[in-house]
Amino acid sequence: MDRLEKLCVEKGLRMTEQRRVITRVISEADDHPDVEEIHRRSTEIDSRISIATVYRTMRLLEDYDVVQRHDFQDGRSRYEEASTDHHDHLINVRTREVIEFVNEEIEALQEKIAREHGFRLVDHRLELYGVPLNEDEEG
Repeated sequence: MDRLEKLCVEKGLRMTEQRRVITRVISEADDHPDVEEIHRRSTEIDSRISIATVYRTMRLLEDYDVVQRHDFQDGRSRYEEASTDHHDHLINVRTREVIEFVNEEIEALQEKIAREHGFRLVDHRLELYGVPLNEDEEG
């Protein structure tokens, strides 16, 4: 049983065989796949899994807070396991590669800004979009 499936079971989600396959695909992902890619990877394991099943399962997993959905400005929702370890994302706008990073200075600055405006920060999401420095502006 993969860690995502265990989390689903702990939260009381009934795990069908198809949901097990989908959670395994997400757990094994080292990227941020969209529904179509999750479907492609899932059907390599079980060809009976429909795209509709993947869409329904992803909505359910999101509702149960076991996956996070990201919209990285490419028109596709991308997913990753929900994590207690906070990280931010840097997206290469040319290749759509997503780089996860943690920067304590940015975290402290966000806390400071919230306090300056009379708030206690309870959540945030930072996405940076760029191109590699070694590429010219025209691309």
